[in-house]
Amino acid sequence: MNFTGLTCSVRPALGWIWIVYLTFAIGLGTVTADEGQLLLQSTTSTVNSGLLDAILPRFTEQTGVEVRVVSSGTGQALRNARNGDADLVLVHAKRDEEKFVAEGYGLERFDLMYNDFVMVGPPDDPAELQQAQSAAQAMSKIAAAGANFVSRGDESGTHRKEMHLWELTNRDLSRISQQPWYLESGTGMGATLNIAINKRAYTLTDRGTWIRFGNKSDFEILFEGGEELLNPYGLILVNPKKHPHVNVVDGQALIDWLIGEEGQQWINSYRVDGKQLFFANAK
Repeated sequence: MNFTGLTCSVRPALGWIWIVYLTFAIGLGTVTADEGQLLLQSTTSTVNSGLLDAILPRFTEQTGVEVRVVSSGTGQALRNARNGDADLVLVHAKRDEEKFVAEGYGLERFDLMYNDFVMVGPPDDPAELQQAQSAAQAMSKIAAAGANFVSRGDESGTHRKEMHLWELTNRDLSRISQQPWYLESGTGMGATLNIAINKRAYTLTDRGTWIRFGNKSDFEILFEGGEELLNPYGLILVNPKKHPHVNVVDGQALIDWLIGEEGQQWINSYRVDGKQLFFANAK
């Protein structure tokens, strides 16, 4: 992958002094967090790719803090966190993440890593995606050809990206969703890929899940590259002023570890079939 010219903002960790201040500010008597345990709401892509299974045990070995991961689409993960069912979130829909923080549900968003989205489909490529010059043009070709396309339709980060790409085509999203060639799975990436392969349809997927996916059949990546398909991941600690039970100390410790030198090295070193799935960008 070549992301030359792309820049990613870097934010420093909040720091232990800030944590001590916050603990007293919200009142020791209201904190009911389970010390040594964390609930992380994350995406199907970080779980399906095997990344979290590979790196989180290393954090636990060093700190004794157990991290329980709940996997869902980004939209559901953020809703769960809004309801207080999380200590922190790791998701990939930057505008939604920034809104989550702006509304006071999260303390701060940290850049963690990125990969990219790719468009996969049958090798005969009926919509001629391989001739497209941009991701938006590739989507337009699918619509013009009336070729089967499977959407996750679940408000996940992948679904959000797909909606954004349709917007770039200047097509009416409500009309697209009513077309017979447009199918919605309403489920995770692995199941969506299985449906696309069964229907001989195109779909949008994050590269990490595609690399790890074991049922590719004869499907291929038919369009990739470009800033439009960049897929950044953000890490956010849930605001204890909204939910006093949030485990602030251990949650911030995990953030510091993941965006620190060691965590970033483990992210970069994670590979499947010799291929790097995620690229650390906290520093």
